[in-house]
Amino acid sequence: MTSGTHLALTLTLTGGSAADARAVVHTLEPGFGSPDTLPGDDGATVYTATFGNGGGGGGGEKPSGEAKLSTSVTVTLQGSPEAVRQADEALSAAFTVHEEGAASGDQEQERELRLEP
Repeated sequence: MTSGTHLALTLTLTGGSAADARAVVHTLEPGFGSPDTLPGDDGATVYTATFGNGGGGGGGEKPSGEAKLSTSVTVTLQGSPEAVRQADEALSAAFTVHEEGAASGDQEQERELRLEP
């Protein structure tokens, strides 16, 4: 990836709380910058966050602090193959990750992961 290229990524999380969703988002911030949208309040069944307006692209950076989940969650990552790969690596460094499925297109990739606490 060329320096200065921003990686766009959309994350969808199910099976956890807003705090779980925020823990996952914060794990990705070192490599992707702040998200354009943050997960909503408790009571939702699906949480989303979108990265892509600037910060980050620094992949390979370790998340600060220890990420905690209250339960297993399913995360779907959508974006360029490079963005999805970097997000997968960051999440694998912070959580126990099981790949549930993947789909690839010419310019976009989708990967579904189960994260364990």
